[in-house]
Amino acid sequence: MTAGRSRPLDPSAVTTLLCDADGTLFPSEEPAYAASADVTNRFLAGLGAGRSYAPEELQRMTNGKNFRAAAGELATAHGRELTRADLEDWVAEEKDVVTAHLRTVLRPDPAVREPLQRLAGRFALAAVTSSAASRLAACLETTRLAPLFPPAGRFSAEDSLAEPTSKPDPAVYLYAGATLGVGPAEAVAVEDSVNGARSAVAAGHPTIGILQFVPEADRRGRAEALREVGVAAVVGSWAEVEDLLA
Repeated sequence: MTAGRSRPLDPSAVTTLLCDADGTLFPSEEPAYAASADVTNRFLAGLGAGRSYAPEELQRMTNGKNFRAAAGELATAHGRELTRADLEDWVAEEKDVVTAHLRTVLRPDPAVREPLQRLAGRFALAAVTSSAASRLAACLETTRLAPLFPPAGRFSAEDSLAEPTSKPDPAVYLYAGATLGVGPAEAVAVEDSVNGARSAVAAGHPTIGILQFVPEADRRGRAEALREVGVAAVVGSWAEVEDLLA
């Protein structure tokens, strides 16, 4: 396997699906950024930043990363260094605000749940996310996907690791694979974002880019960007993931 390129996808070797959550299992990214923008802008105002960001701008800049990573990058861009103590209260507030909002806007989606139920008959399913574990749990419950992803198969870069991190760091994928006892070729990752795909590819997993919840106008560009970071395939839906792994 060459650097920066996904391991080739061999469906006969796959035992496990490592599923990104936001934008992959449910359309949470746009509403999450809408809720997060207010917290982010208040955080920046406290740093003396001279501008604020619209939700769409924040999403373009930080898609696939959690608030911890995004806030650190924004602080650095505005010439400030943060200690963990500076950041923890903001991380907790953003998590609570976004999770509460997602509970009100997400809905079960048969176009996700039905293919995943069939896939669960053939593969072990795990969720691998940059988001907090409590946010992941709330989203899985609201979309009625929780039974397909039991707690032992949920991995959060914010909460599961000894040191919190975020995609594109591969740490959460490496931890998930080690915890589940599967080698890279046995576990295929499914990711919608470029940073998420970078994380999975760097961990050695064959990676499928999925566009199910990517806006139609952005799909061509996202597909190209996913291929550039080394995914093995790009599909439009969970039904196509099912077909690819048949």
